[in-house]
Amino acid sequence: MQKFAKGFLVGAATAAHQVEGNNIHSDYWAQEQLPHSSFAEPSGIACDHYNRYEEDIRLLAEAGLNAYRFSIEWARIEPEEGKFDAGEMEHYRRVIACCKAHGVEPVVTLLHFTSPRWLIAKGGWESESTISYFKRYVSYVMEQLGDELHYVCTINEANMGLQLAAISKRFRLMAEQAAKTAAAAGKSAEGTVQVGMNFQKMMENMKYAAAENAGVFGDPQPKIFVSERTPEGDLLVMRAHTAAREAIRAICPHVKVGLTLSLHDLQAQPGGEPFAEAAWKEEFTHYLPYIQGDDFLGVQNYTRTLYGPTGQLPAPEGAELTQMDYEFYPQALEHVLRKVAKDFHGDLIVTENGIATADDTRRAAFIEQALAGVQRCVADGLPVKGYFHWSLMDNFEWQKGFAMNFGLIAVDRTTMARTPKPSLAVLGSYAGE
Repeated sequence: MQKFAKGFLVGAATAAHQVEGNNIHSDYWAQEQLPHSSFAEPSGIACDHYNRYEEDIRLLAEAGLNAYRFSIEWARIEPEEGKFDAGEMEHYRRVIACCKAHGVEPVVTLLHFTSPRWLIAKGGWESESTISYFKRYVSYVMEQLGDELHYVCTINEANMGLQLAAISKRFRLMAEQAAKTAAAAGKSAEGTVQVGMNFQKMMENMKYAAAENAGVFGDPQPKIFVSERTPEGDLLVMRAHTAAREAIRAICPHVKVGLTLSLHDLQAQPGGEPFAEAAWKEEFTHYLPYIQGDDFLGVQNYTRTLYGPTGQLPAPEGAELTQMDYEFYPQALEHVLRKVAKDFHGDLIVTENGIATADDTRRAAFIEQALAGVQRCVADGLPVKGYFHWSLMDNFEWQKGFAMNFGLIAVDRTTMARTPKPSLAVLGSYAGE
C-alpha cells in the first residue's frame, strides 16, 4: 500500500439531511411525513450528527483521515423566506472549528439535495426566482464563514434531475409493458441511479401523493432538487451554480469553488457506442460551458453502466451486486477520472465513491482497488487533489431509509452509539504524513 503525498485530501463525506436529524424546515422532511410517502421511513433524528459531530470528527481524525466533506443545510439557515438564523450559522462555525482542531480540512457543500420547504412552494428547481434565492443564501453563508474555508461545492450532483427523468421514463415503460414484472423491473431500474430511490413505491402512490403534495407545497408535483428535471430546469441549476460561484469569488476570492456531478463509467459493448456517447453527453459534456470556469470538479462515482445494441444492459451474469443493486466495480472511478480530465482542465476531487454492503471486508477491498486507480491517475499527472469516501457513517439513504450500509462507522439505531469499522482505518492509512 502506497500513501498519497502530503496535502492530498483523504476524507469521508456526509450530507446534512442524512446524518444531522430533525431537519424540520426542509422539503424532504415534509414529504417523509405524507400518508403515502415514497420514503421507506422518516429521517427522524437520523444519526444525531447535529449533536454528536465532535465525536464523529474525532473518530475520523483518529483513523488518520485529514478531510471531512459535509453540507450546510439551507433549510436550517433560512427556515422562512428572507429570515436567516444566526444561531444555526454558529452551529456550522463550531463544526468547522472542530475540524480544524483535529487537523481536518473542512470541505463544505452548500446544497446537498434538500431545500427549504418555502422554496419549493415558490416553484422550486424549475423556477427562475430560485437562482436569486440561492445566490442570496450562498452570499450569507460565505460572508459569515468564508474566511474559515478553502473548498466549497455549490451544488451536489447537479445532473441528478436528468438522470432521474431518464430512469423514471424507463421505469414507466417497463411497468406499462409488463405489469406482472413491474416490481422486478423497478428493482433493476433503481440500481442504475446513484441515489436511493423507491421508483416502485413512487408509482404505486402517485395518485395519492399528488393530492398530498398539493396540500403541502401547493403543487401536486413539487419541483424538489431530486425530481425529474426538464431541460430548462437542468440549465437553471447550472445558472444557479454560476451565480453562486460569482458570489463566492466576490466575497472570498481565496476559496476554491466547484460543483459535483454523478458520473457513471459508461462502457459500450459492440453496437452500444451511440447509446454510451449520448449518455455521456447528457451526464457530463453538455455541462462543460458552465463549469470550465470552476476551480475544481467534484467527481462522484459508484459503478459502471453497460450499453449494447438495444441500449442499457443489466449487470453481467453472476456479477457481485451491492445492497443498492449496483455492480461491485471499483475500477470505474479511475476510468471516469481519466475521461473527465480530457475535457475539464481544473483540479479533480473525488467527492463521493463507495459501496453499500454489510460486509466490511468488501468495503475495504473496494477502497483499496479504487485508490489504486486514483494513484495511477496521480502518477500519470492528472490533477486529482483528494478522495472522499461515501460515507463517514451508515445513514439515511433518502427514500431507502436506514437499510443501506454505506458507512465507515456503524451507528446503533437505538442508542446512536458509534462503532468504527475496520475500513475506516484502511482508508486513513492512505493519508500522507
